Amino acid sequence: MATGQQAPPLTDIAGFMLEVSDLVNGTLDLDQVLHRVAELVRRVVNYEIFAILLLNERTQELRIRLAVGHLPEVVEQVRVKLGLGVTGKAAATRQPQRVNDVSAEPNYIPALTGIGSELAVPILWKNETIGVIDIQAPERNAFSEAHLQALVLIASRIASAIENAKLYRNAVQREKTLALLNDISREMTSILSLDDLLTRTAEMVRRVIEYQLFSVLMLNEAGDKLEHRISVKLGEHIQIKHDIPVGRGITGAAMAAREAVVVKDVREDARYIEVNPDVRSELAVPLVHQDQVLGVLDLEHTRKGYYTERHARTMSTLAAQMAVAMANARLYQQVVRAERKMERDLRMAQEVQEHLLPARVPELPHLRIAARTVAARQLGGDLYDFIPYRGQRTAIAVGDVSGKGAGAALYGAVVSGVLRMQAGRHPAPAEMLAAVNQALLERQVESQFMTLIYALWSERSRRLQIANSGLPYPIHVTAQGCHIVPAAGIPLGMLEGSRYEEKTLRLAPGEMVVCVSDGITEFLNRAGEEYGRARLERLLRQVAAEEAETVLEAIFADSEKFGQGLAAPDDRTVVVLKAV
Repeated sequence: MATGQQAPPLTDIAGFMLEVSDLVNGTLDLDQVLHRVAELVRRVVNYEIFAILLLNERTQELRIRLAVGHLPEVVEQVRVKLGLGVTGKAAATRQPQRVNDVSAEPNYIPALTGIGSELAVPILWKNETIGVIDIQAPERNAFSEAHLQALVLIASRIASAIENAKLYRNAVQREKTLALLNDISREMTSILSLDDLLTRTAEMVRRVIEYQLFSVLMLNEAGDKLEHRISVKLGEHIQIKHDIPVGRGITGAAMAAREAVVVKDVREDARYIEVNPDVRSELAVPLVHQDQVLGVLDLEHTRKGYYTERHARTMSTLAAQMAVAMANARLYQQVVRAERKMERDLRMAQEVQEHLLPARVPELPHLRIAARTVAARQLGGDLYDFIPYRGQRTAIAVGDVSGKGAGAALYGAVVSGVLRMQAGRHPAPAEMLAAVNQALLERQVESQFMTLIYALWSERSRRLQIANSGLPYPIHVTAQGCHIVPAAGIPLGMLEGSRYEEKTLRLAPGEMVVCVSDGITEFLNRAGEEYGRARLERLLRQVAAEEAETVLEAIFADSEKFGQGLAAPDDRTVVVLKAV
């Protein structure tokens, strides 16, 4: 209670003010600053009812930021306009207000019962009001001139601390928002279904900005109206069949201006088209990709003046990423539709794919080559290729794309093109795999990757350099038996910066190296057993003296015999290299 409480003697004021400065400037946490102010004020006025109100620059209203003795509902609900009430008058005039008898004060707002007197002191920063210290007491004449002067001095010292704490809080909030937007953007780009993207976006936006109604309106094919593609109200998906002609409504205004539109009160905006009668404020942000408006992201809230320019900037950043993700999702859907259409033309596609494989194997003085790939479906994802290098060298590629069918075939065609393009530099095997990996990451397709063996044969030295990115290890067959070539590496198109091992063999006449895709080793029989490497090596020892083509035929025949008539579940590729 303030009655009889005296302010510190004038001789102590200087030291007290230094203490005030030290305490409030010792932290950048706004809550801590305000609590320290409350403690310091109590040393001047032994209050029972106390509040610090801060000015909301956007609404020009005072809101209670810290309170003692006030009812929770008062703290939550009270918004004081400048000029209204004792605190509003102090804020508007930038002058302290000491009311000895509130019953005689026409400006008094009775937020509490049983109040006799009130003291309100503005907190000024650069001569502008940023808040008010307010103390109330049940007695009349509870506050003296000394109390007023002491609070004026305190208010003059705490303004910079409050402003610095607000700036720091805003900076931290901006940093968190940017980090969150970055996370959301990364997640968006990984979603390739438009419906899934919009549903997930509705969930993710709530992590950044609160809303009562979330909608995405898409421009129809005719380009003459916006259609509700998704709407979420209070967390529940709803159907809104009300389409909006282009150029009408707040969403139409955002689309026409190609910039965010913030409406503080839709009831005072002639452009508003009522869909939800409870709405008071609205934020509409256009979704623009490559100078084309795809639609509008619309947020609505039941609170008047809820959305701000800060919200508009945040959502504009998010909308730009969302538009890219939507364009990617649309492109993906087009690819899916094209793939379905392609399935109807598989015969022609199969013929084209056959033409992508080498028409014949190279004829080399010291190396005989046999190669074959058999697709599990009409189109396959396995491949092989032979590329001439300078210096009497020949590159041999054997690859297996993840998956099967048209998608795998297209991906394999991309890899073939990349291989041919990169081969112009005559890279070593490990270098080639790293280059292809990077190229595929730049053209990344969801759930697609490739395993590839890239070998380089030199006629002069009879050496074979081998690098591998996940295909079954090549088998080196010599007079002493079968030995794996343990060149290891991550499949292509999966991880940035992958590096690959490189092994070098010198092939004596009669030795051979056999490369197979996992469609051979993982061929299952009716008992669910795999053909396996051990069976393959046993066969290779038996046919080690045969010609390359005979060895290739034997591998296919033995694996099919093992399969007991079952269709191969995966593409099968075999390349046999035999030194002569």
